[in-house]
Amino acid sequence: MYWLFESDFVYKEKPNSEFEGEPEGEYIRLPLPNKNNNEMFAIADRLMGGSRINVICADGKSRMARIPGRIKRKQRVRAGDLVIIKPWDIQNEKADIIFRYRRTQAMVLSRRKLLPEAINVF
Repeated sequence: MYWLFESDFVYKEKPNSEFEGEPEGEYIRLPLPNKNNNEMFAIADRLMGGSRINVICADGKSRMARIPGRIKRKQRVRAGDLVIIKPWDIQNEKADIIFRYRRTQAMVLSRRKLLPEAINVF
């Protein structure tokens, strides 16, 4: 599930440009956790090494999350990042990281009041 948000960034219009008359701002498309797939928001707490990170989840539990290679190669997950996790079916105290939000994306979600109060630190 994705949400479209109007960005708070405003582009200055230049005279005689092709962008005159268009509305200010842009739309940002952000993925949200799918409750049907048991996904939830979490905050990265501390790096454990070996592609593992300790996260504090929206339900108040602390879990050991695994950073998959597709995320590890493209972007770095650091302590304090907002992530989407999916707990394992067999061991509920472990999880996989599905998506990592950038700082500005996390602030947009916080402003729109889409983050649970337990992990809203933005």
